[in-house]
Amino acid sequence: MKQLKHILFIGAIFLSSVSHGAYILISMDEDQANHLKAYGITYWSLQNDVDSWWLLNYQGGSFLIPYHKEIETECVVRGVSYKIIADAQKNQIFAKIAQADVNMETIKLEKAPKIAVYSPPGKQPWDDAVTLALTYAEIPYDVIYDTEIIEGKLNEYDWLHLHHEDFTGQYGKFYGAYQHMQWYQAQKRESEAEAAALGFEKVSQLKLFVAKTIKSYVSRGGFLFAMCSATDTYDIALAADGVDICGPMFDGDPADPDAQSKLNYDNCLAFRDFKLIMNPYEYEFSNIDVTQTRKVAEEEDYFSLFEFSAKWDPVPTMLCQNHTYLVKGLMGQTTAFNADLVKPDVLIMGENKSDNEVRYIHGEFGKGTWTFLGGHDPEDYRHFVGDEPTELELHPNSPGYRLILNNILFPAAKKKKLKT
Repeated sequence: MKQLKHILFIGAIFLSSVSHGAYILISMDEDQANHLKAYGITYWSLQNDVDSWWLLNYQGGSFLIPYHKEIETECVVRGVSYKIIADAQKNQIFAKIAQADVNMETIKLEKAPKIAVYSPPGKQPWDDAVTLALTYAEIPYDVIYDTEIIEGKLNEYDWLHLHHEDFTGQYGKFYGAYQHMQWYQAQKRESEAEAAALGFEKVSQLKLFVAKTIKSYVSRGGFLFAMCSATDTYDIALAADGVDICGPMFDGDPADPDAQSKLNYDNCLAFRDFKLIMNPYEYEFSNIDVTQTRKVAEEEDYFSLFEFSAKWDPVPTMLCQNHTYLVKGLMGQTTAFNADLVKPDVLIMGENKSDNEVRYIHGEFGKGTWTFLGGHDPEDYRHFVGDEPTELELHPNSPGYRLILNNILFPAAKKKKLKT
């Protein structure tokens, strides 16, 4: 309530302090001092009913906001570079972008999306790159988990991020390395207790129900974003609907020996024809992920973003806005996807083609969309359990974190403009 009153108060100030004919241009090219905080400024403006524009492919995907003294002050406080331009300059920029031979577009941003992060209780913001990005950019979000999903609260949100979850019910396949650790045993007990309290015999059954509920949310118009193991385990769980793929150390009874032949790839959003890895001692779920087979040295680990037509393909263009088309690779339990196992109707937005790796993909389902990004943390190349948190103050211009924030701001776009 306090935050709402603050927003209403600021909104009232905005109405009284607007300078007609002036705009704040937040350039997002190499000269921007803090790319990540710039997304937060734009989101904050939308929260206060100030519509903005996303200038696709103009100076790195810049933002244009009607001038208000309070917004300028926030730019200064948050360390975001900006220029104040007059109406005539704004019209010149729009005229340039509108030229048919220029790969640029203006997208009106009208609504601050309500954001949910699907994450276990007690997780800290630095456990997950998205919550880290949201916290650093000062973009508000709610944490929800299985209970909230079961209670139907997902419908209250426009955008959902999946924390690095294991939707197969195998506890992240940490059994081989961590089965004797207290934290692993506690996680297993807590997960089993939660599943029982919610009316499920097994954790895998609860996770499947959650996965299907999220899929329904997307079909009704929701925006889904996932990273690392929440990408491939999500599709694996959907494909294994009605099939026991968990060994006895996970759910108390043997897996179905014919599980592989019973998978239904039609249930999946992104992947097809993958093979399960059911050895409980192997830290891998299937051959979708290439972490264990890739031969890419860290200093050579980059992936390239695709350049889309801003006027004809505004959605992937928004999701790929950056000040560079070459992004540093990031490893995780799920690092990158085997290109041969990606469904043909899925849009590939980032890849390491020389190694047949796909890193960044997008698709539509029903009225909504989903986006998957491989890897754990764009600025912590090889993140291990117990590692120190990433300090985004040291990485304010991170291209990888920009991809995350593109997805967060994407639902704010005026939908009519996105129809092709």
